[in-house]
Amino acid sequence: MRGRSFVTGVVVAAGSAAGAIALGRRAARRRERVELYFGDGSLMTLSAGSPEAERLLAQARELLAAARG
Repeated sequence: MRGRSFVTGVVVAAGSAAGAIALGRRAARRRERVELYFGDGSLMTLSAGSPEAERLLAQARELLAAARG
């Protein structure tokens, strides 16, 4: 019985970890952010809430609204 209990605990822990990772990835996809790609191949990401990102996100929202009609 002890071995079965250990295996059950490991399976539950692994399932919980997998669920937490899946939820974290799903939440990350929903967050607004600005990604700036430069000619030299570098990238800069601005998170929503920063003043720089808010200005660009406002313009992006306007463009998307105009495109949708």
